[in-house]
Parts: sequence; C-alpha cells; structure tokens
Amino acid sequence: MERVKTGIKGFDEIMQGGIPKGSNVLLAGGPGTCKTIFGLSYIYYGAKDYGEAGLFVTLEENVKNIVWNMENFGWNIKPLQDKNLVKIYKMKLNRKENVERQIEAELRTISSIAKEIDAKRLVVDSTTALAVWLKDPGIIRSMLFDFVDGLKELGCTSLLISEARPRFQDDKVSFSESGVEEFVSDGVVALYFTPPNRSVFIRKMRGTNHSKSVHPFDLTDKGLEINSKDKIMWEAVK
Repeated sequence: MERVKTGIKGFDEIMQGGIPKGSNVLLAGGPGTCKTIFGLSYIYYGAKDYGEAGLFVTLEENVKNIVWNMENFGWNIKPLQDKNLVKIYKMKLNRKENVERQIEAELRTISSIAKEIDAKRLVVDSTTALAVWLKDPGIIRSMLFDFVDGLKELGCTSLLISEARPRFQDDKVSFSESGVEEFVSDGVVALYFTPPNRSVFIRKMRGTNHSKSVHPFDLTDKGLEINSKDKIMWEAVK
C-alpha cells in the first residue's frame, strides 16, 4: 500500500507509516486541540520534506494570520510558496447571495487550484464552518461527498477539520457537529485536550491497520510531537 507521510513526529509511527494515499480523513477536536496546527504541519512537511504540493483552505482565518502561525514555528514557507508547493486559500462567501451556489463555485475553484499546482495534499479548515452556512445536513453530505470524490480523482490525500469535541452520547460516538463528515471520510483522527494534557486517537482508517490506543502529544516551539510509545487511559480523555 502506498502511504502519505504526514511528517509529524510520532504520528506516522502509530499509522504504520502514514495515511493511505488518496484517503480523505476527518480531523476532529475541540478548542485548543491543535487541529489547525496539525493541518498546517501536514501541508508544510509535505512540501519541505517530500516535495509534495499542498493546499490549505480556510473558511474563517485570515491568510496573513495563518502564515504568521507557520512562521512562529520557524517554518520558512516563502520559498515553498514561490515554488507553488504551499498554497493558502480563503473561501469567499456572502450571506446576501445564494449560499449553496457560492459554495459549489468555491469548491470548483479549490479543485481548480489543486489541479493547477498538482496538489497531493489538501486541508479544509473547517467543515464545521461550512455547515454553519448550509443548514441542511443532506445538502452538506452530498456536497462533501462529491467534493472529496473529486479530490481523489486529482490524487489528493485530504484532511477535513471538524471543530467538535469527539464525545460519547447514548453509546454512540460523534466526531462532528452535523454528524455528516464522518460518513464521507475514509478515516477519523480525534484530538483531545484535557488540561494540561493533549492526546490523539485514530478512530478508524480504511485500508490499513493502526494503533488502537490513545497517545499523548506535545506542542513545542517546533510544532507537534506525538509520543507514539506512550499511552493514555480512556478515562483521562472522556
């Protein structure tokens, strides 16, 4: 199986070498769980260490703030941007116009950019914000399915960020606010923050085995570091 290495220290070890190529993975977590940093790390290391172009799509964050966040870790991204190895795109939506048509047009634009730079990695931050604009779960599900299916055709391995705390309710596990994203995803990675500890759990990943344990991780001045050899009890993150 061909895999895509995230480059995030320790994560590829618990994924048996990386994410299966062409997968779309839901990255779920509450506030402070480092979802955006995880996504930016995936794009940055892909470009710097593996020469793979990556597109980071944001619905809310200012592009300058995203660049500042990356440079704050000492990541020199300008040469990568100049080579079209790193591209950051902010979706443009206006509530005064037809939202569904706008989103459809924006998704086509994203696909066009991905094709233009021959992107192998894509991050959407976040699908939760997308769901705020589209209230109908059926429409969201259909759009996301068509979108990620198109990305697979382009050869992208994608992360869909969901701003929702993974939780257990009525014996069911929820990894997104709308409950849609996890059904169109090939894998689910959950991030937790129970102060002062952060941890990661791979809920599912089609086509490969992976660690079934919860692993702690740290946010350092260089970025994320997963402690792949250490484990955390479930009771500590619920």
